This record gives sequence, C-alpha cells and structure tokens, in this order.
Amino acid sequence: MASLRCFLRSGKNAVSVVLRREFHRTPPAAVQITVRDALNQAMDEELERDERVFLLGEEVAQYDGAYKISRGLWKKYGDKRIVDTPITEMGFAGIAVGAAMGGLRPICEFMTFNFSMQAIDQVINSAAKTYYMSAGFQSVPIVFRGPNGASAGVAAQHSQCFAAWYGHCPGLKVVSPWSAEDARGLLKSAIRDDNPVVFLENELMYGVPFEMSEEVQSKDFLVPIGKAKIERQGNHVTLVSHSRMVGLCLDAAAVLAKEGIECEVVNLRSIRPLDTETIETSVMKTNHLITVEGGWPQFGVGAEILARVMEGPAFSYLDAPAVRVTGVDIPMPYAKILEDNSIPQIKDIIFSIKKTLNV
Repeated sequence: MASLRCFLRSGKNAVSVVLRREFHRTPPAAVQITVRDALNQAMDEELERDERVFLLGEEVAQYDGAYKISRGLWKKYGDKRIVDTPITEMGFAGIAVGAAMGGLRPICEFMTFNFSMQAIDQVINSAAKTYYMSAGFQSVPIVFRGPNGASAGVAAQHSQCFAAWYGHCPGLKVVSPWSAEDARGLLKSAIRDDNPVVFLENELMYGVPFEMSEEVQSKDFLVPIGKAKIERQGNHVTLVSHSRMVGLCLDAAAVLAKEGIECEVVNLRSIRPLDTETIETSVMKTNHLITVEGGWPQFGVGAEILARVMEGPAFSYLDAPAVRVTGVDIPMPYAKILEDNSIPQIKDIIFSIKKTLNV
C-alpha cells in the first residue's frame, strides 16, 4: 500500500512538472516568394504607407505591367497612383523628375533599362545633379526601376547591363538585387530614400522563388543601400558579384566544395555606394579575388572593384592576381549558342577559380 502511495505521489509530481513546463514553439517556416511577388509587395506596402508614392510607366496600370510586377495595383489604387504613359521615356521620366521636385515620390518604370537611354538626360542631368547644383536645397526622391542586363533571345539592343553606366555618376544611388529578400528590402529603402535611385532588376530572376523568413516579410524590413551580404562563407577565394550572377557563383561554389575548395560569395546588392569594406575584409581572409558580372569588361563593375582593392590595404594580402569574369566585349548575338558564349556560365567561373588557385 505504501509503494502504491509512493507511485501515485511520484506520478502526480511528474504531471505537475509537465504542466509547468513551457512547450517549445517551432518558429514559423519560411515561405517561398518569387522576386516578382517581392517587388509587387514592396510597392504595394509603400503605396499604402505614403500617399506621395506613385508608379508610372508603359503598361504598368491596366495591363499590370509588362512583367506583371505591378499586378493588382491599378485596381487597388486607381488612375492617379498607377499611371499608364505613352511610349516616350524622355517624356514620362521628365514628368517623374518634376513630380519628385514638387514633393512626390515617383517610381518610374522602364520596360527595360535599354530604353532608359532615351531618358538619360533626365536621369543624369535633371535627377542626379540637382541636389548638388541647388546646394542641398532641392532633393529629387525618385526610383528608376526595371529589368537590366541580358535576358534570353532578345539580342543586342535589349541585353545591356547598365550597372557600370549609372554607377559612374555622382548623385545617383545604384542597386542591383539578386534574391527576393534583396528585391523587397532594397526597393522599400529606395522608395524611402531622398536621393534618386537606379534600381536594376533582372528579367530572368522575376519568376525565381526564394525562401523568405517572417522577419523579411515584415512591413518594417529594409535592406540598407550600400551594404553587401556574404551569401556563403569560405576561406580559399572571394567571389564578388551582383544580380543573377550571384546565383551562378553559388552554384560554382557548391560544385567546388565537393573538391575541397571553399568559396566565399559576396552579393554586392549596391553598386553605388560600393561596400568596399566587406570586399576587403573577405579578401584579407581568402587571399584571392574574382569578380563576376554579366556586363562588358571595359570600365566595368569588376574593374572598379579590382582598382579599389589594389589601392587599399587588401592588396598586400593577395596571393595571386585578382581576376574578372565578365560578358564578352561584343554586342549580344541573337543565336542561342552565341548568346550562351557571350555571358558568364558556371564553367567559366570554375575555370577562373581553379586557375587563380593554381589547382
């Protein structure tokens, strides 16, 4: 009888311990969101947050955007906030710059940044230089956004990368997202910024899904402009890239990891301002540097990075010459086999890494 009382007592105590114990809560699983939807969400939230924000461009309203980035926004916000324009980049870019000077916060969509050449006077002379020329009196809070760089089968006039073009110009901020997190956080930061921001997307990335945590999905989540992100840790070689090429660098790193070569992959996120500190810190660790970009080699983003490393403290840490992997120095061909040979592939990155490491 005594043993039975002891058993019941111990069982009662065990139950009370269980009742007092807090159950472990599993954090919410990350959801898969495409770059297209991340951009759409960012614009939607900023349009809702600030009535000064509006979107204009070709087919952005009733057609939901040429790439469906603005899907549903016209129905939600109407003609005054989502504005279809004629096919005249110089005209609607000028309207957008004037609106920004008048106190609004326009998002000016180019159907492709190749067409921004029609409006480059507005982007550079009207938007980028006004804050300086007015001695800080007149800000121009505007976002120029749209697909940039090579797509697929669209040939020479629709395949240029303008990262170096706009990154060259004082007065602009230039960002180039890769993932859905980049796209969402950087676009929200760009819209809130008081400076003109050139926002370079990539058509081939629009439909690519990425895991997005609950934190990133928050309306308050921002990615700071001017700060790169280490996408993969490594200690043998630093790969610095932006936009779609970040994914190719990660794929190359995964292949080489099986051979014992650990690559550190740096996602620039911002072209101007450039996060030189993150690049230098990585190079000091790995002692090797390779830049990867889809644009042309001459006066490119990679060329600027190599120059800064050479001029800074990280140069003394290099065990081999820094190397650029770039697009070929020709207008983009139309034929697929020629197109594939005109932009960096995973095999090109792997070849350069092995050559740099002498393996």
